[in-house]
Amino acid sequence: MGEPNKVIVLGIDGLDPGLVNRFRAEGKMPNMDAYIKRGSTAKDLVMLGGVPTITPPMWTTLATGATPATHGITCFWGQSKDEMDGFVYNLNSHRCKAELLWNVTAEQGIKTLVFHWPGSSWPPTSDNANLHVVDGTQPTSIGTGDCIVDDDKLIIASTQVKDLVYKPKVRDTSGAGCIITDVPEETEDFDSDMGSSKKANLILNEHDGDLGADMIPVDLVNSPIVEPKKWEIDIPNGAKEFSIVIDNGLMRYPALILCDKDGKYTQVAIYRNKKSAEPLAVLGDEFVENVVDEIIKDDKPIKANRHMRLIEIAEDGSFVKLWFSSALDIAKDDLWHPKHLKREVIVNVGPVPPVSMSDASNESLVKSVLLPCWDIYCKWQADAMQELIAQENYQVVFSHLHGVDTCGHLFWYLSKKRSKRGNNEKVYQDAIEWAYKFTDMYVGEFLHYLDEGWNILIVSDHGLLVPPEEDIPLLGDGFGCNVRLMEKLGYTVLKQDEKGNTVIDYSKTRAVANRGNHIYINLKGRYPDGIVDPADKYELEAQIISDLYNYRQDGKRVVSIALRNKDAAILGLTGEECGDILYWLEEGYNRLHGDSLPTFKGEYQSSVSPIFIAAGKNIKEDYTTTRTIRIADVAPTVATILGVPMPKDCEGAPIYQILQ
Repeated sequence: MGEPNKVIVLGIDGLDPGLVNRFRAEGKMPNMDAYIKRGSTAKDLVMLGGVPTITPPMWTTLATGATPATHGITCFWGQSKDEMDGFVYNLNSHRCKAELLWNVTAEQGIKTLVFHWPGSSWPPTSDNANLHVVDGTQPTSIGTGDCIVDDDKLIIASTQVKDLVYKPKVRDTSGAGCIITDVPEETEDFDSDMGSSKKANLILNEHDGDLGADMIPVDLVNSPIVEPKKWEIDIPNGAKEFSIVIDNGLMRYPALILCDKDGKYTQVAIYRNKKSAEPLAVLGDEFVENVVDEIIKDDKPIKANRHMRLIEIAEDGSFVKLWFSSALDIAKDDLWHPKHLKREVIVNVGPVPPVSMSDASNESLVKSVLLPCWDIYCKWQADAMQELIAQENYQVVFSHLHGVDTCGHLFWYLSKKRSKRGNNEKVYQDAIEWAYKFTDMYVGEFLHYLDEGWNILIVSDHGLLVPPEEDIPLLGDGFGCNVRLMEKLGYTVLKQDEKGNTVIDYSKTRAVANRGNHIYINLKGRYPDGIVDPADKYELEAQIISDLYNYRQDGKRVVSIALRNKDAAILGLTGEECGDILYWLEEGYNRLHGDSLPTFKGEYQSSVSPIFIAAGKNIKEDYTTTRTIRIADVAPTVATILGVPMPKDCEGAPIYQILQ
C-alpha cells in the first residue's frame, strides 16, 4: 500500500475571496496565487456560506458538515432558557449536537491535531489518544482566553505631568499623545469582550456591540519626567527618569530616557528596580518581542511574556509615549491536550506571543502596534504547527487563524470616512492590506507540504463586508439585545432601574431582538415576566414580520428577510436554539457579516462569502469547478480524501469534481 493521504485545513477567519482576488491581481498575495495554480477552487474563489455567517456556527459547520439547525450552534451566543436577555457562551463543544470530523478521524486510527478551532473543539469530546486539541475557547489567539495576567498599557510620560496616574480600562484614548486629565472614573463597567456595559447588555447606540471593537479599552499611565534619583547603579549621563505602572497597578518599574552622543534622546531603558544591573528592555526604533516579566497573580509570581514599543520620543527628552502588550502566562497549559504539546512548542519555537486589540481608533497604534503583533503571531503559529506535525506525526490537522477577522472588526468600519469619527480612511485601508499580506506569508509557510504529498484546504467561515452607510440601524448585532429599532416599532420598552441604568421593562415588552438574527416573543409560561398569551403568538409574529419589512431608513427597506422559526428551516436555521422569528438585514444596512446573507457584497470588492481553495496530492491542478461549493461540503470532502466515514450528522456532500 502507498502512503496514507494527509490533510491540513488552513482555516483563516474572515478571509474574503473578493479581497484575495484583488490583492492577488496586484501581486500582493503570491503564495495564495501558488495554491490556486497548483490546485482547485470555484469561480472567484467563493464558497457559499451558511447562516448566520458568523464564527462559532460556521466553524462548527466546517467541522461537522451539518447546518446550525442540526448542530445547534446558532449564533456567537446561545439563548438562556430562563431569561430573555440572558446569554450562554457558544464556544463550548458540549453545546454541539453533531458529530465532529476529528472525532471520526481519531477513532479511525488517524493521529489528528485540532489547533485553535473556535467551533466546538474545546473541551475535547473524544478521549481517543489519537486526538490532540489546542485551545478553541475563543477566536482571537491561543491564550487570549486563559493566559492574560496583565492588560495592554499605554504610557505617556512628560515634563508637564505633575503626578503619577494609573487609569485602568480607559475606553477612549483617541486624544492620547497629550496628557489625559478628564478620564471618567466609571471605566470598570466596560466589558472588552462584549463591547458594551455589563450593567445592561443592550445595543443602545452604534458604538455598542460589534462596532465598538475599535474602542476596546487600554490601561493608561501618565508619569512625570524628572531628574534621576536614588539609583544604586551607574546610569548614563543626561538620562531622565519616569515610572511605569504594570501588573494591574500593583508594580512600578523605573525607566530612563537615554540620549545619543549628539545629545538627542532616542531610547528608553526599562528596569525592574533601581538596583537592577541590566534593564528589562531597551526600546528604540524596533518593536521588542516577548520580554519575559514577572507578574503577581493570586499572591504568586508568574513568568509572563509581553511585547513593548517606543511609539514617540521628543529629542529633548520632554515627552515619551510607550506601549506594552498584555502579558501571557508562559507556562499555563490548561487548554493544551495533551499538556506536553505546549512544552514542545515553548522549547522549540518559543512562548505564545500576545496580540493586541486595544484602541484601534488611535491610528498611530494601528501601524506601530496592532499590525506588527499579528505579523509576529502568524509566524509563531506557522512554526508551532510545523513543529508539532514533525514531532507528533499527524496525518490530519484542523487549524484556525484569526488575524484577518480581528483586523476586520477593528478596522473595516473605519476604512470609509465616518463624519462622526474623523478617521483617516487611507490608514485603515492600508491596515487591511497589511492583514492580507501577513496572511499570505502565513499560508506560504505550508506550501512545502504540497511537495511532500499532503493535501491543503484553505477555507474561511465568512468574509467581512464593509458597512457602507453612515447611519446603521440598531438591529442585527450579535453581542446583545438590539433595542432601538424594536423600541421604535413598539415591541420593546425600556425603563430606568433603581440605580439609573437603562433596562428592559418586561412588564410592557412583547418581543426582544436578541443576539443577531433572533427575535423572541415574551411568552407567558416561557419566561418569568411573560405577557404574551401563547394563543396570540402566531398573529404577533405576523405583525412583527410585517413591521420589519415596512420599516424604512432614508426611504429604503432595512430588513431583507424575516421568517418564522419553522420557515427558516429552508436556510438551515430552525429549532429550539433559534428565536421565534429569524431575520437578516438588507445589503448596505448590515453592521458586519452576522446580520447579512452570505451572498452580500460591499465596497473595495469585499463580501460576506467565505473562501475555498484546495491543492495537493488528491486534488486536480489548476482547475476551476462550476459546482457551487457549500460550507457544509468541506467536512465530507476531507473525510473522502482521508478514506474515513463522514460525520454521522453530515448534510453536505464531497466535492468530487475537484478530486483526482
